[in-house]
Amino acid sequence: MFNPCNTTVCPPIVHPTQCCVNHTVSNVIVPEIHPSHTTTVNHENIIHEHYFPHTTSVVNEVSTQNVIMPGPGPGFGGVPGPGFGPGFGGVPGPGFGPGAGFGPGPGFY
Repeated sequence: MFNPCNTTVCPPIVHPTQCCVNHTVSNVIVPEIHPSHTTTVNHENIIHEHYFPHTTSVVNEVSTQNVIMPGPGPGFGGVPGPGFGPGFGGVPGPGFGPGAGFGPGPGFY
């Protein structure tokens, strides 16, 4: 038969522990506040526009003279004589102007 006493039991061999790492993740929220501020500066530039209105005037002065000439009357028809203008036929006579277009004649200029 079998003799159990002849059985030898060896001491156990203990191997190093094999480590397994089980990772778990848990989220932790840490609020981090970074405040900012914007200032709007409205600039108002006041422009003073200076105006210097200037007006001008023109004054026309007119003077008149009444001259009474001695004699029978004005020289019309080319007959010289004292009067208000030169003779119309181009004949010189005393008058009130240069006789423009009617002939030369002394007069008030």
